[in-house]
Amino acid sequence: LRFFFNLLAEVTVPVSMKEVGGYIEKQVAYLSGGRGEDSSVIITLPECSAFSDIPEEALAKVFTYLTLIPRQPGVKFIIILDRRLDTWASIKTALARIAASFPGNLHLVLVLRPTSFFHRTVTDIGFRFSQEDFMLTMPVVMLSSVTDLLRYIDENQLTSEFGGTLDYCHSDWIVLRTAIESFAVTVKDIAQMLQGFGTELAEPELPEEAKTIECLLEVHTDKYRKLKDAIRSVSKEGRHLLSSLETTVKEDDSLWDVKLDWETVQRLLAQLRDMESAFDGFFEKHHLKLHQYLQLLRYEQSFQEVRMSSTCLSMFEVTARAQIIILHGHQLSAGHHYAMALIMQRCNELRHYCDTLTAALKTKHTRLLQTHQMLLCLGQTWCDDAAYLLANQLVDKFQSKEGAQAALRDIEKLLEGAPSMLSSGLDIVTAEYEARNYDLIQHAAVQQMIQNRQACLRKLADKHVRPVQLVAPRPENTPRSKSPLFSPKHGTAQAHRYKPAYFKRRIVIEIENFHVMRELIETERIYVEELLSVLLGYRAEMDNPALSGVLPPILRSKRDILFGNMPEIYNFHSRVFLQDLEGCLEAPEGVGACFLERKESFQMYESYCQNKLRSEALWRQFSDCGFFLECQKKLEHKLGLDSYLLKPIQRLTKYQLLLKELIKYSTDCEGTSELQGALAAMLDLLKSVNDSMHQIAITGYEGDICELGRVLMQGSFSVWISHKKGPTRMKEMARFKPMQRHLFLYERALLLCKRREEHGDGCDKTPSYSFKHCLKMTAVGITENVKGDVKKFEIWYSGREEVYVVQAPTVEVKMAWLNELRRILTNQQKLLRGLRAT
Repeated sequence: LRFFFNLLAEVTVPVSMKEVGGYIEKQVAYLSGGRGEDSSVIITLPECSAFSDIPEEALAKVFTYLTLIPRQPGVKFIIILDRRLDTWASIKTALARIAASFPGNLHLVLVLRPTSFFHRTVTDIGFRFSQEDFMLTMPVVMLSSVTDLLRYIDENQLTSEFGGTLDYCHSDWIVLRTAIESFAVTVKDIAQMLQGFGTELAEPELPEEAKTIECLLEVHTDKYRKLKDAIRSVSKEGRHLLSSLETTVKEDDSLWDVKLDWETVQRLLAQLRDMESAFDGFFEKHHLKLHQYLQLLRYEQSFQEVRMSSTCLSMFEVTARAQIIILHGHQLSAGHHYAMALIMQRCNELRHYCDTLTAALKTKHTRLLQTHQMLLCLGQTWCDDAAYLLANQLVDKFQSKEGAQAALRDIEKLLEGAPSMLSSGLDIVTAEYEARNYDLIQHAAVQQMIQNRQACLRKLADKHVRPVQLVAPRPENTPRSKSPLFSPKHGTAQAHRYKPAYFKRRIVIEIENFHVMRELIETERIYVEELLSVLLGYRAEMDNPALSGVLPPILRSKRDILFGNMPEIYNFHSRVFLQDLEGCLEAPEGVGACFLERKESFQMYESYCQNKLRSEALWRQFSDCGFFLECQKKLEHKLGLDSYLLKPIQRLTKYQLLLKELIKYSTDCEGTSELQGALAAMLDLLKSVNDSMHQIAITGYEGDICELGRVLMQGSFSVWISHKKGPTRMKEMARFKPMQRHLFLYERALLLCKRREEHGDGCDKTPSYSFKHCLKMTAVGITENVKGDVKKFEIWYSGREEVYVVQAPTVEVKMAWLNELRRILTNQQKLLRGLRAT
């Protein structure tokens, strides 16, 4: 700030014409731009009848203003006093005033005496007697005519009124001086505004509320932009003035006064640029510090919220949030935050807090396991009795109010005999200990069925039963129950649901469904933790100064290639998808809708997979780097980083397997259609990812492959080509051995490529596809069957000028490609018909 203010103080403004009070505009005296001997600057005092009326102070300001314009050290001045139409008295007065008021180094005064005989004679006599008085203060030469003036000053340094050739226009000179002085004053005003704004920014006290800081940032940024606009406007004005002066100098290089004006404007522009540069640097540092201060306030707020949230959130949620804040702290430190030491201290406190929570969680886990085992021992026999009672209650007895009440009493008697800790402790176990034990799940299922049976029986017991007229039974029809539990539309199919075999099978299905849900959520949590360990243990550690010695600089600059968009994937799963799945724990039927709702978000995996080849190449180059070995050692990982970089791809395949399991155990249940839609979406995503990974290996295609649309299918085929016209006319159909081509079907084209040899060794082999042909779909036709082979079909191009006979590996592959080709061509025909109709 001190440097900035010192720079502003250097801005100097030349003396202003306004301070002279209008005498320069009246042409009392002027600088014509002429020079005398020793490069003395000529000041001309033309005929002026009111010269004697000018106050001494005003005349002194006029002389001071004119002598300050040259701005050269030791410069001499010559005054031409034109009094050809005046008297000796006037000349004497003028010389006396010049001697008293002129502030510069006066080299010579040239006086053009009166031209009339009488006044000239008086002047000669008067000057002869007064010459010694004037010569003591300044050298004065009395000239009889303009011709005598040429003995002292060259003709090209005199204006036309003195018989010279120097071009001078006083009004143009006034306009130029006014523009230069106005520009200088504006630059000084800008400097003062910058100084005031800099003082405002340098206020030491900052508010402690985030919203106030945000408002302050907005206000400061708005003022900064307005000042920048003002600086740009003034700079534009200065450049325009400088350009005009440069044009004048180029036309006449001898105009020393114009060169001085050009230097003045050039100096002011340079000062303006220096001010702007210093101002930009100062504001950038201030803005960065204020922004980092806001980040620190928010980080501290998040830190305190995590410490206070342990009472209202689960330990897992608190730990997950703490890990996110730790990751954010590392990101702030990587950005060279000014409070890096405090942020890292908070990160260490959160790590210690997480370790404490983990230890407490393990202790609680152990106690819950013990409680769980005790409850199982107490409740297993009771659950078996309850299941047997429910399965053997006869439906016919529920037809009367008395039968329903009797069944209720049996159930209540069963509940009275239940272990007292089972009903109170089971909720705790199922809520805090996520059990996977078959017996515990059976306890919960039995309790739920008891509650459902009680609710139905209470309705029957409270219902008034009307007398039923007896009719002769029809032996060919199955008896139908009158109970709401078993409505006639279900017939006996509903009644068998309460037989022991069906009851046990239903429990098994619910248990398996519960197991799959538990596996889905547990593996999702593990997946999130593994992603976080990679981001914290590898990516964030690239900014750790302690490891800079073992980290190649080029690797730090390519972290986005190595890790791809893994931070984006982590944020989605930790903040959104995991919470969605946990919300479906008690309602598994919502899992399918959960996947479908986040279908668009899963597209981020396509970007990750497309970057995988570049990531693997970078990993192969630096896999033996000491940095990776050190990080793996700290994390206590048995596998290297490359194994964890495969986790996102492996997770995609895991989703479709778990969805298949859920569909298997959810037949004819609520949410089955959503599960099937979710499975289809995941399979489509896997296919899209696989196709796009093949697509990025295409080489030799000169156009923009994105213009072809989305890749729909890809695969390897045997191809025969027949060209019927052109200089390359040939019949390759006669070839015994077909060409092997890899086909890529896009929305607007079909690419034929040749698969090249894979590069690398072992699992590191990567295929590439050399581009051969491009068939625009607008000129493509198909023949679905070819004689002699059910796996062949034809693709013809440009009215059968080129025919490609394609042999698929299987009939199923052929039909899949034909269906997709047929769909594209049909859509094209519909579009053309619509255009024609329009």
